Amino acid sequence: EVQLVESGGGLVQSGESLRLSCAASGFAFDEYSIAWFRQAPGKAREAIGYISLGDGSTVYADSLKGRATISSDNDKNTVFLQMNSLKPEDTAVYYCAAAADDLDSFDYVDADEYDYWGQGTQVTVSS
Repeated sequence: EVQLVESGGGLVQSGESLRLSCAASGFAFDEYSIAWFRQAPGKAREAIGYISLGDGSTVYADSLKGRATISSDNDKNTVFLQMNSLKPEDTAVYYCAAAADDLDSFDYVDADEYDYWGQGTQVTVSS
């Protein structure tokens, strides 16, 4: 059974940092790419970036470049999202998603590219 389980969300103050985890199981981890998305209330799902687990390369959305870092521990089948200098507008449910096909800097934003999704973890940033 394929599972993606996010954790690490919670309530933080503006300016603080947070590291989210996405624990994967049930598929060949190194052969996939895993992306992070977020969705704020009343807004469309937004792609944050992704990591190619085979070579560790990453791509980020321009709007979050510099504040978001995606990394992985392939031995533990886990991907991380480090978010720094959090703002109230970062409040959202954060999701990880896995894609078997190769992604590029254009198609990673398309939710249809992904085979599996986690259930999401809530991040709330207070001002």
